[in-house]
Amino acid sequence: MGSVALRNIRKSYGAVEVLHGIDLDIADGEFTVLVGPSGCGKSTLLRSIAGLETISNGEIALDGAVINKLQPKERNIAMVFQNYALYPHMNVAKNMAFSLRLAKQPKDEIDRKVRDAAEILDLAPLLDRYPRQLSGGQRQRVAMGRAIVRDPEVFLFDEPLSNLDAKLRVQMRAEIKELHQRLKTTTIYVTHDQIEAMTMADKIVVMRGGHVEQIGSPLELYDRPASVFVAGFIGSPAMNFLPAAATGGTLVTKSSVSVGKAPAGVDEGRSVIAGFRPEDLRLADSGMPAKVVVVEPTGAETQLMLRMADGDIVFTTRDRISVGPGDTVHLQIEPGKLHCFDAETEAAIRQDAAGQ
Repeated sequence: MGSVALRNIRKSYGAVEVLHGIDLDIADGEFTVLVGPSGCGKSTLLRSIAGLETISNGEIALDGAVINKLQPKERNIAMVFQNYALYPHMNVAKNMAFSLRLAKQPKDEIDRKVRDAAEILDLAPLLDRYPRQLSGGQRQRVAMGRAIVRDPEVFLFDEPLSNLDAKLRVQMRAEIKELHQRLKTTTIYVTHDQIEAMTMADKIVVMRGGHVEQIGSPLELYDRPASVFVAGFIGSPAMNFLPAAATGGTLVTKSSVSVGKAPAGVDEGRSVIAGFRPEDLRLADSGMPAKVVVVEPTGAETQLMLRMADGDIVFTTRDRISVGPGDTVHLQIEPGKLHCFDAETEAAIRQDAAGQ
């Protein structure tokens, strides 16, 4: 079992509080991703779970047992670091076996665990090589192998792919997900890359300024973001936003452009932020007018950077369209795809809660 429970986790450096009462439950076998911009506290929270940081307040429990006061080596948690942290004077086999040798496990048992992990990670031909003789992806596999041999209850990953090139990141992303599906070990993964979060996670925790903004499955966060921040952070390209107000049952921008129906219960004249994703727009004979600024064909789809009187937006389509910079197009938002946020709090206004 490897369930993790965090209760009111706070962390301060002197007078500066960087974690502001984090509450989080992670089920046994779940792949949870902590995501957010640099400085949001996600790596500090991960290191606190590992025992590398001492929390200022709260409880960290593993399978119901509080582990706050346990040393990192006593927590049965294995961490894979951003820089791999391999010993340059040790070959792959010795790097993977290091923690087991420290624990004075029998040599036969150590050799078996190293061989098994090497087979899982396709490292068997590389066991005699040194880190300097390995590619970035191979070093990452060795770091993962060193964690696997410990047979921990929880894996922690701290931005493990950030040092790899784009193609290798995609490959390693799939390999880590496949590894989790095979081992079914509880995994907590930190990244600032929302594409990694969306493609790998069972559950995503969006953090901002030491607080949790929203917790949910990737599609929950994508389809029902709780705030402007989450809506803008999850999704690539990001969601479009335009300031608007409820007028006669519709949302109308400052330049008197109607963007769609107002959620039920939104009072007349209420200031809101209208949000819509680039792929939820379609070309039409009438609708929101926008001037084409840049056309970016990517093969599978075309992305248009557009300028409206109320702000710039992005439109993506899989259709082959013949427009160029300077052209004016008209756009409509697909029915049911318009998001609405309060202008002051930036919290989502739900159709079922707008009147509350």
